[in-house]
Amino acid sequence: MTHRTLVRALLTSAVLAAGILLAGCDSDQISLAQNAKANQPVTPKLLAAMVEKDMDLQSPMLVRLFKQEAELEIWKQDRSGRMALLKTYPICRWSGDLGPKVREGDRQAPEGFYSINPSQMNPQSAYYLSFNTGYPNAFDKALGRTGSQLMVHGDCSSRGCYAMTDEQIAEIYSLGRESFFGGQKAFQLQAYPFRMTPVNMAKHRNNPNMPFWKMIKEGYDHFEVTKQEPKVDFCEKKYVFDAVKAPNAVRDPVFDASAKCPAYVIPDEIASAVREKEQQDAAETSKLVSKGTPVARLNTGIDGGMNAIFASKIPEGNTGLSEGGDSQALQSMSLARAPGTIPGTVNPPRPNLAVQQEQPVVATTSSTTPSPTTRVASANASDKSEGFFSSFARKVGIGGAADATPAAAAPKPPAAAAAAPAKPKVAEAKPQSVVRVAPKAEPEQAAKPAPKPSVTDTAAAAPAPAATGTQLAGSAPVVQSNSFDTRFSAVK
Repeated sequence: MTHRTLVRALLTSAVLAAGILLAGCDSDQISLAQNAKANQPVTPKLLAAMVEKDMDLQSPMLVRLFKQEAELEIWKQDRSGRMALLKTYPICRWSGDLGPKVREGDRQAPEGFYSINPSQMNPQSAYYLSFNTGYPNAFDKALGRTGSQLMVHGDCSSRGCYAMTDEQIAEIYSLGRESFFGGQKAFQLQAYPFRMTPVNMAKHRNNPNMPFWKMIKEGYDHFEVTKQEPKVDFCEKKYVFDAVKAPNAVRDPVFDASAKCPAYVIPDEIASAVREKEQQDAAETSKLVSKGTPVARLNTGIDGGMNAIFASKIPEGNTGLSEGGDSQALQSMSLARAPGTIPGTVNPPRPNLAVQQEQPVVATTSSTTPSPTTRVASANASDKSEGFFSSFARKVGIGGAADATPAAAAPKPPAAAAAAPAKPKVAEAKPQSVVRVAPKAEPEQAAKPAPKPSVTDTAAAAPAPAATGTQLAGSAPVVQSNSFDTRFSAVK
């Protein structure tokens, strides 16, 4: 019986693909599958998983993304009408920090609830296949947030996007395509900084984004208790989930993200279940805080994250802001097979020099000396009290401006003239000259070069990074030669 169902599903997928190629009047179908990449059938392994989980090939789907865990989940509706987890994909690369996207060019991958319709699917993507997240939504716009072309795509390279391998995005794309062919008008994408568990809420309790995270956690909880896609509305610059018209109301409430909330209610069965979950989570979070759960470090300057399975395959790879980055964990995964082809130009998370300079210094409550990562906004040359090596480096022209202060040093008086910009220090493995270019605005509209060469960056346009505990003050940083910045010159 199971075998017959699987064969029938395979035949159905093949017939649909053939029909799309012959169709000439359905713009949605043409836009979804107009080339061989976009027409790939759902894999037999996924079809078998659907049969096992009592799902139909063309049933509705839902996507959840988690930055800290670097995972993407695909949920599909089973025959009971509830959503069930079909597959979890490790994310190859995401950029920015934990927190929502705020402005064009900040390299942030968005967080929140977004709706993906067929017009947002891009079979002609320069990054194999992609779909647009729909950022900014009405909530983002009400807050004046800007940005465009924020995608989920292949090629394992990110500058504000969620990047998978080509093989992964091919599977995800095919699942979305089949759900649309089955009648789903749009599937929901939920993007989170981390799984909204008491442990993570306790770890990040001092993060300035916590009010926003608590708000989207309501939607997370609605999905967790109902296993149904939550209905999302916006009013008074906030999210509202599963709202329906109030008793005795003549018509459904009309929502405006910037206006006062209309009269609405949340169904009792949902509201009570969510309230119970929230109370349990809050109690557990308080217990963890009272036990001294360490607070996650803020403003690390690391540009995004990468799942450990990918980081373990890359020389000197690390997971950045994602979990599992210790050397022992990466070593244990080094023999595991990666879920897809990792491009030779892939770059693991590292401090982003341009963004690092823009980050404000974080105030501390301690009266002790600042941590090695504390940055001082200064472009002045060091005075006579600087170290010998720092002074020597500056005088011969290989040092940058004094943009960081050693932990034990007192503040320096401003100098009359700014120091000369740092000269690039070329990585030994790359003979080309290296110049780091400051990141451009989000939309990348130029054509992507076809073969993927090893890409070099330049350091002329970006100031020298802040000194850390492992870098001598005034010295020039080592600039990685295969940064993402120059790779994003093409339309996603």
